Amino acid sequence: MDAQIKKGILEMCLLYKLSQKDYYGYSLMREMKIIFPEVNDSTFYAVLRRLKKEGAAEMYYGEESGGPRRKYYKLTEHGLEVLHKYIYDWNKLKEIVTQLGI
Repeated sequence: MDAQIKKGILEMCLLYKLSQKDYYGYSLMREMKIIFPEVNDSTFYAVLRRLKKEGAAEMYYGEESGGPRRKYYKLTEHGLEVLHKYIYDWNKLKEIVTQLGI
């Protein structure tokens, strides 16, 4: 799959997962790895860092778990808006491709 298409879909899927609940970064990555097995672990974390930098997600520290404090990510109001735009664009793209008979 083309890297740019995959990047957008991966970002949309991460935003969607974060819209369901807050996630510990590693836990989210493990769940997404099932769907995107060819994506490197570092790519998931890079996208999460970018979403945080762009204000679509917030990061906070959870309780200690016998090791280092866990970083949790949650969707912001801006992130929800971005997710809705992704979903709208995705649905429009599906319509166009379907109209073409693909």
